[in-house]
Amino acid sequence: MKEKRIPHILWYVALIALTALFLFPIAIVLMNSFKGQFHIAGDPFSFPTATTFAGISNYLNGIRKIGFFKAAGLSLFITVASVALIVVATSMTAWFLVRNKNRLSSALYYLFVFSMIVPFQMVMFTMSKVANTLHLENPVGIVLLYLGFGAGLSVFMFAGFVRGIPRAVEEAAEIDGCTPVTTFFRVIFPLLKPITVTVAVLNAMWIWNDYLLPYLVIGSKYRTIPVAVQYLQGGYGSRDMGALMAMLVLAIIPIIVFYALAQKSIIKGVIAGAVKE
Repeated sequence: MKEKRIPHILWYVALIALTALFLFPIAIVLMNSFKGQFHIAGDPFSFPTATTFAGISNYLNGIRKIGFFKAAGLSLFITVASVALIVVATSMTAWFLVRNKNRLSSALYYLFVFSMIVPFQMVMFTMSKVANTLHLENPVGIVLLYLGFGAGLSVFMFAGFVRGIPRAVEEAAEIDGCTPVTTFFRVIFPLLKPITVTVAVLNAMWIWNDYLLPYLVIGSKYRTIPVAVQYLQGGYGSRDMGALMAMLVLAIIPIIVFYALAQKSIIKGVIAGAVKE
C-alpha cells in the first residue's frame, strides 16, 4: 500500500509546485499594487513594508487616471453581449449542422473548424477595413466581430455535445407538436447547459482580457479595461507602475471569480462534449 501511495504523493507535489508557479506572477502583481512606484522598480519581489507600503493610493490614482468604472462598464457590456450572442447563435448552428447531415452542412462545419487555426494576425488588417466600411467601429459593432471570431471553437464544442443527445428526444417533441424553434429552445437548449457554461466561460475570459481587437476597431474613443490600462504608460517609456499594478488586480478579479464559480460546469461540459455517436 505504501508503494502505491508514493506515485500519488509525487503527483500532488508536482501539481502543488505547478500551481505555485502559475500563481507566482499574480502574487507579485498583488504585492506591488500596494507599494510605492519607485519601490516597485527597486525591489519588485519583496513584501510591502512600513517604508514601501502605499495603502490604496495606487488604486485611487489608477481609477482616476483611466476612468476605470467607465472602462469596466464598457468591458462588461461587450463581454456579456458577445457571450450571449455567441452562445445562442453557435448552439443553434451546431444543432442544425449535426442534425442535417449533407455535403453543405459538412462543408460549413469544417469551415468553422478551419477558422480555429487561422491566426488573428493574418486577418486583422482586412478585418479593420471591413469594420470601417460597415461602420462597426462602436461597442455594438464589435459584438458582431466577436461572434465571428468566437464561432469556430463554440460550434465545434456544441456539435460534440449535440451528437450525444438521442434523436428520440427531438422526435418526441415533434410528436407533441413542437416546431423546430420550439424544440430547440424548450428541449435541446436546456440539455446543453454543461457545454453552454463551458463555452460562456472560455469566451468571457477571452473577450474580457482582449486588447488587440478593441484597440484596432474602437480605439481610444471607447476604452475597454485592457486598452485603458495601456494608457498608464506615458511618453518616452515613463509609466505609473503602482497604478498599473493596481488596475491589473482590479481587471483580473471579476474573471477569476466567474471562473471559480463555473469551474465544475466547465469540467462536465468538456467531458460530455467528448461523447460521439
